[in-house]
Amino acid sequence: MRLATWNVNSIRSRADRVAAWLQRSDVDVVALQETKCRDDQFPEERFADLGYQVAHVGYSQWNGVAILSRIGIDDVEIGFPGQPCWGEDPSTEARALGATCGGVRVWSLYVPNGRTLADPHYQYKLEWLAALRTTAAGWLTEDPTAAVALVGDWNIALENDDVWDMAVFAHSTHVSPPERAAFRAILEAGYADVVRPHTPGPGVYTYWDYTQLRFPRREGMRIDFVLGSPALAGRVTGALIDREERKGKGASDHAPVIVDLAD
Repeated sequence: MRLATWNVNSIRSRADRVAAWLQRSDVDVVALQETKCRDDQFPEERFADLGYQVAHVGYSQWNGVAILSRIGIDDVEIGFPGQPCWGEDPSTEARALGATCGGVRVWSLYVPNGRTLADPHYQYKLEWLAALRTTAAGWLTEDPTAAVALVGDWNIALENDDVWDMAVFAHSTHVSPPERAAFRAILEAGYADVVRPHTPGPGVYTYWDYTQLRFPRREGMRIDFVLGSPALAGRVTGALIDREERKGKGASDHAPVIVDLAD
């Protein structure tokens, strides 16, 4: 099984590019983030023609998450239990979508950005991550053998090597100690970063801002991750970050992250 995650930064703008990539990459299941469309606007037919079933949740031109699978989609769940919402209306954001694909419980996650350290959205981000940690730990308590993949855009650079210049981010979100502690709490709950062992070293990024030629200057961040339960982590045979997909006209500012799993 080949599993991927990709923040596509608008699926309507990049449907053809995503479809072409799926054909080249031979991915069985891909979790998408920032689809930026309502459910009725998602170009489902484009992917159905390639043999993929689609689960999507989106309420507006912001956020939005999806799972595309050619090995089945069962038990689709919008939002994880206990997930906080931003504001009074829970349907204002679409940040988590779960589905079982080929026996793996896949969660497509778009973690809140946090905006600035002084913004209320930052506290919301920490609460969101804490709730995810509690729920995800509970899944392993209920079934230690469950194959669970928490994948997506985490909006956190866990290590200093995960940003091109820590001095630039010293007083920003994504690298603050509370955010990193919240991420590590999920790791401590039993989930492993299954990509890093296969893509070691500094300068290995998944995101490059569109501004100031960040991509050609190799000034990026590693903020997209695949975290696996023990049962899933034990099946990983390889992983890669498809940096080539950040190149060219019309690219997303994120690159796909791919994991290969043994049967």
